Amino acid sequence: MEGKHNKTGNWAGAVLVAAIAASLCCITPVLAFVAGVGGIAASLSWLEPLRPLFIGITVIVLGIAWYQQLKPKKEIDCDCETNETPSFWQSKIFLGIVTLLAVLLLAFPYYANVFYPNNNRKVVFAHAKNIQRVNLNIEGMTCAGCEAHINHLLSEVEGVIEVNSDHETGRAEIKIDTSKAAIDKIIKAVEATGYKVVKLKLEGAAK
Repeated sequence: MEGKHNKTGNWAGAVLVAAIAASLCCITPVLAFVAGVGGIAASLSWLEPLRPLFIGITVIVLGIAWYQQLKPKKEIDCDCETNETPSFWQSKIFLGIVTLLAVLLLAFPYYANVFYPNNNRKVVFAHAKNIQRVNLNIEGMTCAGCEAHINHLLSEVEGVIEVNSDHETGRAEIKIDTSKAAIDKIIKAVEATGYKVVKLKLEGAAK
């Protein structure tokens, strides 16, 4: 009985490790934002190709953990005491909590943007002739968390009116006031976080 519950605790720990590994590339930008350490935002983007593997490991290990917890007990004809109550850390309740945490971690990329303020709601006044669109191809964006990080970061640069980035295309579309914004400052702001600008395209005044 004790061995079974020890195994359950071990599997639960493995589930959390795999789930954290699966989402670490998306959690890092948020941690960088919260801690004010922008330079590490893209430091773990190399883990993104391994995300499906870690998700698969999480699901498999979680299935094993629940099987170990729920499989029928073997009847043992013995006069010894077998009704030992497992600790909380070896219980179904704890495994249920671990399961919930694993689901939240795996789904993190889809709600990471809630940790960032919506800077695009700010009101910026600019003369129409000074408004220009800048398209950046950015290397290192892997999820919605990266998008939110880039959007917040560039919205803080003077002269930036609006930012919309997309990790799937690796692009950020920025509307700027050319009388205030400097392109080199925008690029430096991106690359200071660990992301890399690989292409820059300027368009004429917004219609």
